[in-house]
Amino acid sequence: MIDPRLEGKVVLITGANHGIGAATALAFATQGCPVMVTYDREASPYTDEELRAAREAGVGGDVLYRANQQQPVDGVVQAIRDRGGRVVALEADLADSANIPRLFDVCEAQLGPVDILVNNRTYCVLETFDPALVSAAVSGARLLRAATIDAHFAVNARAYALMMLEYVRRYLDRGPTWGRIINLSTDAADRHVANVSYAASKHAIESYSRSAAAELGRYGITVNVVAPGPIQTGYITSEDEAVIARGTPLGRMGTPQDVADVIVFLASEQARWLTGQLLYVGGGWKMPQ
Repeated sequence: MIDPRLEGKVVLITGANHGIGAATALAFATQGCPVMVTYDREASPYTDEELRAAREAGVGGDVLYRANQQQPVDGVVQAIRDRGGRVVALEADLADSANIPRLFDVCEAQLGPVDILVNNRTYCVLETFDPALVSAAVSGARLLRAATIDAHFAVNARAYALMMLEYVRRYLDRGPTWGRIINLSTDAADRHVANVSYAASKHAIESYSRSAAAELGRYGITVNVVAPGPIQTGYITSEDEAVIARGTPLGRMGTPQDVADVIVFLASEQARWLTGQLLYVGGGWKMPQ
């Protein structure tokens, strides 16, 4: 039987109140890992009534995705505790760099030093260079703006880099020889029509990750990137689900659990010889050339 040798390893996961982050928190807890879940419920463009109706209907689309993003973390925390796991939760805006050492302080005080860092929190507002795409009927995107470019990079690139740096500082102070960093990107980081700032910010974290892998291997830290394909976290409509399933070699829509299992693998002993790698996790939706 394969033993991932993760029991007792402390995990810090960002963006973990829903979707991939929540599934990953549960997956690590199942392995016997104490888990700190962090999240940020950014302002929604929809009313409370619209969000409530979307949750009740359960029909995929942007409103349901934003509704999921707004949900409290209580359900994830309770699910972990129901499995006998140890968990701490803290809401924090990662665009504020002062929150980053605070997350590690809380984790260390309540669970212990972080062994596994999973950077998953993502900011996404649809943006485009093309005025013809600025239509809800076409894409729902709007033209690029300085403020939203900065917002994407503050969360999706700068925060990831600063989280890694904080992890490394504390790791070296302790002097261990085993560490794991897993960063979440997207399989569309090379280009993403009508979602250009999101893609560019994710491409930046792929570069940060490769550089970190090259620099940190001598300390026993592996750094890898998971690039999910289309995963149903609420934003995909039922019509698009059918199209994606037909275009995926494995013949179905991806789930958060599909990605969570790969993240756990990258943290496991079986992935000890993997670093600096980007894994497309999408049932074959995209394959490297």
